Amino acid sequence: MGNIVAIVGRPNVGKSTLFNRLTGTRQAIVNEEAGTTRDRQYGKVEWTGKEFSLIDTGGWVVNSEDVFEEEINKQVKVAIEEADVILFVVDVLNGITDLDLEVAGILRRCNRPVIVVANKADNYDLHPASAEFYSFGLGDPFCISAINGSYTGDLLDKIVATLPEEKVEILEEELPRIAVVGRPNAGKSSLINAFIGEDRHIVTDIAGTTRDSIYTKYNKFGLNFYLVDTAGIRKKAKVNEDLEYYSVIRSIRAIENSDVCVLMLDATRGIESQDMNIFSLVQKNKKGLVVCVNKWDLIEDKSQKVIESYTMAIRERLAPFTDFPILFISAMTKQRILKVLETAKEVYENRSKRVPTAKLNELMLPIIENYPPPAWKGKYIKIKYITQLPAGSVPSFVFFCNLPQWVKDPYKRFLENKIRENWDFTGTPINIFIREK
Repeated sequence: MGNIVAIVGRPNVGKSTLFNRLTGTRQAIVNEEAGTTRDRQYGKVEWTGKEFSLIDTGGWVVNSEDVFEEEINKQVKVAIEEADVILFVVDVLNGITDLDLEVAGILRRCNRPVIVVANKADNYDLHPASAEFYSFGLGDPFCISAINGSYTGDLLDKIVATLPEEKVEILEEELPRIAVVGRPNAGKSSLINAFIGEDRHIVTDIAGTTRDSIYTKYNKFGLNFYLVDTAGIRKKAKVNEDLEYYSVIRSIRAIENSDVCVLMLDATRGIESQDMNIFSLVQKNKKGLVVCVNKWDLIEDKSQKVIESYTMAIRERLAPFTDFPILFISAMTKQRILKVLETAKEVYENRSKRVPTAKLNELMLPIIENYPPPAWKGKYIKIKYITQLPAGSVPSFVFFCNLPQWVKDPYKRFLENKIRENWDFTGTPINIFIREK
């Protein structure tokens, strides 16, 4: 069960700098790729063998340009609802402002561990100034400098020590874990109700995890798996406004705890930035993907041409990863909902598929021979041997060659596409590693 640590505080105290420091300097797996709107606000941090997800709530709020108290309060509230530990960032140089006091007031009433982080203590002389932050009543302020990194290691020690003990999930057998994710109103609940409602073959709800994300064991039509609940289904958010904003943060846990994500799109709305946010979370966590276009019953023209243009549009928006199944369904009329489960199961099986080394070399080496990697400064790059790594969470292939550092991303994508053309890895990400032979 992934732990979530949230960063809160008023604007300009250095929340993003701290976020980048904690994720970036520790070789976090955050790619700052353009094209995904609020990507930079979610990352994984690994420290002393423990891993947690870090969220910079500031980046998720819609009008971040305006210093609206209610906007900041919203961030704090979502952090309180969803996070296991809250980092309350304040600025040593500016001291306490009214907004800080207001945030502190909300945090004092919440029952989550809060660490007061006094940022911008760029040299030691500034540390005594942090004493005024004791007045928040939230314990010892922790002086750091996000910009030069001083004391951030100690801060990470403290965070890891404060994280709740991970409860072990009691999952009986190795079954696929499927999460249904998507924007509010895309039809997640309807789909899950359609799965569950037909007859009551649901065996058990397995809690034993920190907060409300629950595995529901599902056994029907010869399919056997766990449905990972996106917390929003059982627990109606206390907050009615800003569902959009909560939905992504809600999805984080469900995505991290699943093997395959079913991303629900609304046929009447197309792909919106929120869908892209959720897609990028699925990608970052290297999970299997099935895209479902829901509410297909509302589309009048269902000709092959329309289906093709929909499919094209979706693949273009989600490129470069395009090898995933797209289903047109209706949760209301139950059209093709069984197909969703069958496809998710296939994607799950593709994750553990093995290609025999001999086959791999026999097919791929001639292709590489015909389209070798571009030469670098007159040096030719030769790929001699390929093998698939032992089963991990994602199929991973190693290409051994003489100059691995000169094989660039476009060529890696070419190799990945050739593998996909020859073997069925639909819906699952693939890792391509280039190593020195």
